[in-house]
Amino acid sequence: MCNILRVRWTIVPQKAPQPWIACSGCGALRAFQSNGKIRLNANGRKLDAWLIYKCLTCERTWNRPILERQYVRDINPAVLEALQSNDPQWIRTETFNLEALRRKSQRVDEFSEFDIEKESLHETRNWTKLEIELMVPFPVSTRLDRLLASELRVSRARLQTLHDGGTLRTNSDRAAILRRRIKTGTQVTIDLSTEADREQLWRPLATGSPL
Repeated sequence: MCNILRVRWTIVPQKAPQPWIACSGCGALRAFQSNGKIRLNANGRKLDAWLIYKCLTCERTWNRPILERQYVRDINPAVLEALQSNDPQWIRTETFNLEALRRKSQRVDEFSEFDIEKESLHETRNWTKLEIELMVPFPVSTRLDRLLASELRVSRARLQTLHDGGTLRTNSDRAAILRRRIKTGTQVTIDLSTEADREQLWRPLATGSPL
């Protein structure tokens, strides 16, 4: 603990995935984007709910099913409230529901652009190890090696070398972890005891704060 600089990186994609649907207006397969609105239809004690999407070419709408003929009593109260109030945070989360999107569309485009917030959790004057905790509230297509390379300004080849030599470790036993998509809960620990510039170079990049 005493020799570790511990940081948390929160990564949020800038753009939600876009499903490709056969557009009745264009007469062809087109990319659609959520307009952030929910449509509800009550039929007795049952409820239908859709998230409305628009064609990026002609703006024809497509209703993506969220609930179909669901008894109101069986719906989670928090979900029901979010649907009835068009809760923007709940809707944003649902726009990243890749499994649901893939069930209803022929293709789903994901985007690699993201915003990142870096927070220092623990540090000491004589730290020698860097520990990065990832928070990824929405699915991001970015690979772990690309994230680390861009934010720490090292090559992916060097990261692989550090990993192969045991200097870079993760809390995952999955094969080829550096080439996998980033996920919440991933922890990366890098031993920088031989890096003379860790305070001047690595710390500002890891924490997002100048010296």
